[in-house]
Amino acid sequence: MKHFLIFLLLAAPANADIAIKHTASTSLKVDGAAVQAIRVPSTYAVSGNNMKVTTGEHFGKITAGSATAAATLDVGVYEMNTSGSSFSFEESWLQGDAIPAIGSGVDVHTGVVADMPAFGNTVVTSGGVAGDLDGSILSSGVISITAGGAGTTATAQTSSEITVN
Repeated sequence: MKHFLIFLLLAAPANADIAIKHTASTSLKVDGAAVQAIRVPSTYAVSGNNMKVTTGEHFGKITAGSATAAATLDVGVYEMNTSGSSFSFEESWLQGDAIPAIGSGVDVHTGVVADMPAFGNTVVTSGGVAGDLDGSILSSGVISITAGGAGTTATAQTSSEITVN
C-alpha cells in the first residue's frame, strides 16, 4: 500500500499558473529655450525737511515716454526754507526700460537665445542641444544611452516580473 501511495503522488500533475512580464522604456528629453524679461518702470521719489520749491519752479516730475522711449525726469529746483536751520533732502530717480518695437522680441536659433530685450530684469535659459542624444534597449535587456549636449536628459529602465499562482 505504501508503494501505491508513493506512485500516486509521483504521477499526480502539478497545477500552477506562471506569468512572466517584461517591460522596457526609454525617455529622451531636450530642454527648450526660455526668456523671462520684465520691464523696469521709471520711478522718482523726493523727501526731506526744511526745503521748498524755488518760486516759479516745481518738484522733480516724470514726463511721459513715447511709443518706444521710456519716461524721463524733469528735474525740480529746491532751496532751503529757513536759512541757518537744519535740513535734510533726498531724491532718487531710476530710468526705466525703453519700450521695444513690436516684433523685436526674442530670437532663438538651435536652442540658443540669440538676442532679447535688454530689460532691467531678465532671466535667460538656453535650450538643450540634442547632439548625439540616443537611447535604446535590446530584446536581451541590454541598455544603451548616449549623452546629448547641454540641457538634455536620457533615462532607460527594464523590469521583469514573475508571478506563480
